[in-house]
Amino acid sequence: MKIRNSVALVTGANRGLGAAFARALLAGGAAKVYAAARDPSRISVPGVEPVQLDVTRTEQIAKLARELTDITLLVNNAGISEMGSVLAANAIDSLQRQFDTNTIGPLRVVQAFAPALAANGGGAVINVLSVLSWITLPGRSGAYSASKAAGWALSNALRHELKPQHTQLLSLHAGFIDTDMTRNVPGPKTAPEEVVRQTLAALEAGESELLADAVTRDAHRGLTAEWPVYLGPRA
Repeated sequence: MKIRNSVALVTGANRGLGAAFARALLAGGAAKVYAAARDPSRISVPGVEPVQLDVTRTEQIAKLARELTDITLLVNNAGISEMGSVLAANAIDSLQRQFDTNTIGPLRVVQAFAPALAANGGGAVINVLSVLSWITLPGRSGAYSASKAAGWALSNALRHELKPQHTQLLSLHAGFIDTDMTRNVPGPKTAPEEVVRQTLAALEAGESELLADAVTRDAHRGLTAEWPVYLGPRA
């Protein structure tokens, strides 16, 4: 998949990583970038075409898919993060909200736009996931991690199902990215522009998965360790 002359739709493009994707795609020679957000008036990236999209609203997604038939690249970036214990009184409601946006939302969008991608030669999908697809922050990220773990599994399923129509699927896993979402989270963070740079390079190289930083690569290696990373420190 080549960025030059592509026509991209970036969800959650009003800030952070989504805005960085929109800017980089334009700089890389994309013919057109549709920047989607629930409130398109908040999109401030020069040169994009703002569109309204809430990934939890099936009818809105379907309407947009009927209108944007020239898409060759879909960036599923929209997501929410609600930290808290999975034993909290509001945990089920929080889990449902995060699954609806982070897991089912991207699937809705892929289902809606897969026919356009096929009609335009296959193109590609980028699904933004997380190092928290594989590990959790005790008492904090259980529901978010569950939504991203399910998103990872769905991405792996979609990769195989989209292959016959020549659509590439790239899963992006990263640790903390320096955006509004992680403003109050301590620890090292990667600039969104660097994550996007690596992601688009991996896409053009035909990769299926990108581990964007050392924390993510260490966690991935730890999945098959004698004491797997997701079990946490030994007692």
